[in-house]
Amino acid sequence: MAIKEDYYKVLGILCDAADADIKKAYRIQARQHHPDKAEDKEAAHALFVKIGEAYDVLSNPKKRTDYD
Repeated sequence: MAIKEDYYKVLGILCDAADADIKKAYRIQARQHHPDKAEDKEAAHALFVKIGEAYDVLSNPKKRTDYD
């Protein structure tokens, strides 16, 4: 069984975060960890992908309900 990624932790938010908080956290994390701004591009890219996945799931009410 695969270990489930904690998307709330990836974005640095609580599990009861509002939609606006999710969007704000995504933008902050994406800006901070963008591969173009990092020295270690490979690691930054991997984290950037996780941040995108987290936002994709948590910003969609159906996906978020299924995830929770």
